Amino acid sequence: SARVSSGPWLSLSFSSRVLWTLAVTQFGAWNFFSVRADMPPKFDPNEVKVIYVRAVGGEAGAASSLAPKVGPLGLSPKKVGDDIAKGTADWKGLKVTVKLTVQNRQAKVEVCPSAPALVIRALKEPERDRKKVKNVKHNGNISMKDVCEIARALRSKSMAKEFVGTVKEVLGTCVSVGCTVDGKTPRTCRLPSMLAPSLS
Repeated sequence: SARVSSGPWLSLSFSSRVLWTLAVTQFGAWNFFSVRADMPPKFDPNEVKVIYVRAVGGEAGAASSLAPKVGPLGLSPKKVGDDIAKGTADWKGLKVTVKLTVQNRQAKVEVCPSAPALVIRALKEPERDRKKVKNVKHNGNISMKDVCEIARALRSKSMAKEFVGTVKEVLGTCVSVGCTVDGKTPRTCRLPSMLAPSLS
């Protein structure tokens, strides 16, 4: 290859000259340094995208945390945060997973509650200020009927083969939360006779 002896070439350091020579010999100067300017994909109004976010019920999520997720879809983080606050009003003070279904720059909010959130909600505890009250102990009591209702709500997400297994999963969540079932510790609770293994 022809040796370059122009001013800019001489002003480069030795390492820069070596890198440039390798680039030319291996890849070609234009292929190595060219920047491909692809056009962004066209907006499809019929495309449906699903986003999952964690939020506190009844509170608007921080715009700074929502912006990276909803910003590229053409949504306003502040408006999405307000929609989440309205959609989770029934779960005030509880951390829940929110499913955002985005289509044509419109977000539909759907709450996907977890087992702990359902158990704490069944305790019907008074509302507290999260910023002032810390380390809350959920030492209330729920009935076995409440446990079965929670198990039915979580049946589609449960990995248990039978419904009785889902009930046992909820009882395990009660142990973690710290509440009692029918006045007894969840470990010593006896399952109702109606919960036969064949029931699903």
